[in-house]
Amino acid sequence: MNIPPVVAAYAADLIVFIHLLYVLFAVGGEIVIVIGAIARRRWVRNRLFRFLHLGAVLLVAAESFAGITCPLTEWEYRLRIIAGQRAEGDITFIGRLIRSIIFYDFPPLFFSLLYIGFGLLVLSTFILIPPGHKKHR
Repeated sequence: MNIPPVVAAYAADLIVFIHLLYVLFAVGGEIVIVIGAIARRRWVRNRLFRFLHLGAVLLVAAESFAGITCPLTEWEYRLRIIAGQRAEGDITFIGRLIRSIIFYDFPPLFFSLLYIGFGLLVLSTFILIPPGHKKHR
């Protein structure tokens, strides 16, 4: 498949933006669940939201445990290569900005422990602050 470099560059930026949204959903979701539960907000027990959040976080933890690189990261890297963006300086400003928010230069073991630990935290929150059941009228 021949993708023009400029299209690949924009697609890579789009993927890294989607990756950021995923991270914000995972981390931000946990924060709002805990704060919402403390404030006794019923919406934090929304079943769809809670199961989607738990699934999203456990997927990352399972990938890390299995030694699988995140597909979003793989796709972004492949598109950057097609776009000829082999160095950080070749990437657009927005791409670099988003990457600086979600990617850090730590050993892989650090991230594996972080993802698995966060997955256990979210699972614990799911148990301690369970999703609610729909009330029958």
